[in-house]
Amino acid sequence: MCVRVLPALAPLVTDGVQLRVTTGLTDQLLEELKAGRHDLVIATTRPRGRTLTAVPLMDEEFVLVAAPEWADRLAGGVTAEGPRVLHTVPLITYAEDVPIVRRYWRHVFEQRLNCRAAVTMPDLRGVLAAVTAGAGFTVLPRYLCQDELASGALVTLHETDDPPINTAYLVQRPATPGNPHVTLVRDRLLGLGPSW
Repeated sequence: MCVRVLPALAPLVTDGVQLRVTTGLTDQLLEELKAGRHDLVIATTRPRGRTLTAVPLMDEEFVLVAAPEWADRLAGGVTAEGPRVLHTVPLITYAEDVPIVRRYWRHVFEQRLNCRAAVTMPDLRGVLAAVTAGAGFTVLPRYLCQDELASGALVTLHETDDPPINTAYLVQRPATPGNPHVTLVRDRLLGLGPSW
């Protein structure tokens, strides 16, 4: 939301579009959308049923990252030693149940994650800041950490030809009255989303 969506909508705001942005968990936001509290929701899962319409907005590709000093300490690294080598490195994540990291482990390593978070921060930008500062390792969407990867402030700990992908959907109630601002926001997001 903060890295891609709001910057993409800035030109609309300068043209007079008013935004009221709410963040939260997908299921709660979708229920609030059904109840009429929101006009659009960016959901991390496709809603079921016919109450809401959903259009794919963007794909998030996830990467396993840490600061260079952690990569240097891991000798042979994750590729040579396997994911167990990371059990000595603090895990930084946005939730205690570590959903992004668990999914990465199942998808890439085909095993369960067997470590607990050393730090949780309910904002991926905070997770990025902590990991970039050397606190440990994490799994992040590539778009969120691409600048740090390009500069060398972060390194990828494991390369894979088949990274986990999460599709985000732009969701709306069907047959809602035509608010031109909602249409402008929807069209702008759908126009830019695939390039993210």
